[in-house]
Amino acid sequence: MMDQYNPTTISPPGETLLDTLNALGMTQADLANRTGRSPKMINEIIKGKAPITPETALQFEMVLGVPASFWNNREKNFREYLARKSAQIQLKSQISWLGRFPVEQMINFGWLPSQADKVQQVSNLLSFFGVGHHLHWGRIYRNIEVAYRKAYEGAVSFNSLTAWLRAGELAAQGIVCQPFSDKKFPEALGKIRSLTVKTHEEFVPEMKRLCADAGVAVVFTRELPKLNVFGATRWLTAEKALIQLSLIYRTNDELWFTFFHEAAHISLHGKKDVFVEGANLDNQKEDEANKFAGDLLIPRKELLRVLQNENPIGRDEILRLAFECGIAPGIVVGRLQHEKKVPYHKFNELKTRFEWKPS
Repeated sequence: MMDQYNPTTISPPGETLLDTLNALGMTQADLANRTGRSPKMINEIIKGKAPITPETALQFEMVLGVPASFWNNREKNFREYLARKSAQIQLKSQISWLGRFPVEQMINFGWLPSQADKVQQVSNLLSFFGVGHHLHWGRIYRNIEVAYRKAYEGAVSFNSLTAWLRAGELAAQGIVCQPFSDKKFPEALGKIRSLTVKTHEEFVPEMKRLCADAGVAVVFTRELPKLNVFGATRWLTAEKALIQLSLIYRTNDELWFTFFHEAAHISLHGKKDVFVEGANLDNQKEDEANKFAGDLLIPRKELLRVLQNENPIGRDEILRLAFECGIAPGIVVGRLQHEKKVPYHKFNELKTRFEWKPS
């Protein structure tokens, strides 16, 4: 970051102009006559009420022998100081907005720099969102087009959601993607399906690579308090989509179903036809995304064979189905629990749990 000229106080350039006139034994009227400016204009410059324009600075150079660049820099620094002083007042008025966000967690996650001063925290939060005022934040995020899979219980905090979405957007900016290809993306999903049996150290980089080659950025973003969102899907540009994932329930069945659910919005619902679950709920599109994810992970024929079996499902049958489908056993457990074929308290040891590593 470049050093900024940010003094605590600064005098107007007119004071320097007055000192220069006194040193030369020249009156304000003399300067007005020599530059062709009115005495009133010279007096307003000295009082800081009128700016020194580049043209006036050149005239001061010829008359006073002080370079125009000096006057231009003095004027620029003074006006910037006034703007920053005004901005500080604006920032102070927005401190209450700061209280809507889990700032401490955002600092811990490295999303915001550590800062005790509330005014500077407001400035940091505005910079994080890439806006100049919290009203601009509201206009942008209340109209955001995003489809997200919500947790089954608990309200979604709008403020936590916007911060989480922005963190994902910033992370996605660093991911180089090829232009989106509606041919390559389904091919990538087929390859990614086979990664469910891998460890997260193995599947995460490969998942990201395959999706990026097809025009989709995949990011994992830590969840904030009251987020209650598994994942989100949106188009950042006409050629780049984003799938953003949290680890709310920490298990591989939830993670993989969420990923393919979000992928369905990209594959099935186009670049503009997106929705916000819980606000502009479209049950048909949600059902389509759920079916897409479920059938891709466990083919319908294989699932029905198990569901139609009247006998209790045992561990061996779960492992056999997982092997035949080429997916992780935990995914089978999660699906059978969802279908109420297996109690929620059984076979959870077959699921893989994920934890965020300290950054």
